Amino acid sequence: MASMHEQTLTQFLLDNQALLYRMAFSYLKNQEDALDAVQTTACKALENQSQLRSADAVRSWVLRILVRTCLDQLKQRKKLVYLPDEELDQGSYEPDLPDDSLAKRVDALPENLQTVIKLRFYGELRLQEISDVTGWNLNTVKSRLYAGLKQLRVSMEGVEE
Repeated sequence: MASMHEQTLTQFLLDNQALLYRMAFSYLKNQEDALDAVQTTACKALENQSQLRSADAVRSWVLRILVRTCLDQLKQRKKLVYLPDEELDQGSYEPDLPDDSLAKRVDALPENLQTVIKLRFYGELRLQEISDVTGWNLNTVKSRLYAGLKQLRVSMEGVEE
């Protein structure tokens, strides 16, 4: 018989696949990598469900696992050697976003500001939920959100205040 936490966790994973994928894609910018991250997150969550203290914390707990999984994948990518574009199979090419896109500007932010922006706007989390996911103090989340939005505005306007 499944525990109450396991039922809650399983239901959350099933109901929030699109949210988890959107969050993973915002970090990884690749469909297959994002799907892998969501699958890895689901496996880690199910394997470690005994660490879940409360059914009410499922959302922030799973998102914390997802963000860490994505950041780990990005660190692994930096260790890989990439082939020049001309050596890639043309069938696997995914076009990049335009250089002036908002997504590229978000990706150019420092990692801690990026995380807050992505959780707030891609993940649609409230500030307290972002605090729960990241483990940062609520005031830290607020200041990082403000700083990230200010940097985005400056980069979009092209002038510093």
